[in-house]
Amino acid sequence: MLISKKFIPSLFTILNSFCGFMSIIYSSQGEIELASYFIIYAAFFDLFDGAVARILHSSSDFGVELDSLSDVISFGAAPSFLLYNVYFKNINSLGILLSSLFLIFSSIRLARFNVELTGHDKDRFSGLPTPIATLTLVSYLLFYHNKIFDIELSIKFITVISIVIPLLMVSKFPYPASPKIDKQIFRRHYLWVIIIGTGIVSLIISKGYSLFIIFLLYIFSGIIRSIISLFIKRERIKKKFMD
Repeated sequence: MLISKKFIPSLFTILNSFCGFMSIIYSSQGEIELASYFIIYAAFFDLFDGAVARILHSSSDFGVELDSLSDVISFGAAPSFLLYNVYFKNINSLGILLSSLFLIFSSIRLARFNVELTGHDKDRFSGLPTPIATLTLVSYLLFYHNKIFDIELSIKFITVISIVIPLLMVSKFPYPASPKIDKQIFRRHYLWVIIIGTGIVSLIISKGYSLFIIFLLYIFSGIIRSIISLFIKRERIKKKFMD
């Protein structure tokens, strides 16, 4: 082979970072829609680099580190620059601070992920995964910002998103990882396949407008799950003392 199979997954990761770079370029030119789509392309490559590594049995520490560095570009720098050019460049220093939160907290999130990672895969996450966080922002910008809401409400909404979602990335709320794409996915993760299939159908029917809603449901699932776990834990402690 001209290219080692161990390097093939890294090609997907490199394409991830390249798409992030392209997003930054289009953001700087005011092409917000194209910049958003290149972040989606980056997420696509980010999804499949791990799958390719598992199929080729070529997962490595190098791949994990390269993936995180690429994610900082595509899901940290790119969305921050996108936010800045969408609205926050109009409010000077405060705008720079608010738009930088995606970059700052995604960097913290990814560093923590690498430190806590055991092996090369993870079944669940502590804190909102950076790709999901960025795709939530992008899906809002593509389908709702200044399109469904009036300008005043859109400004309030984008400000809330720019603060809350980065904070969720470094939170302790538990989030399930997507099923690993392999030959056994339909047998081992049939429920996930049904959920994803339903989501794809809803995207087609809604012409993409349900994408933001789907990500919001995922975000709230972690918060609700954490509240339920806390309630159950308190009830167990209460029952223990009563006994």
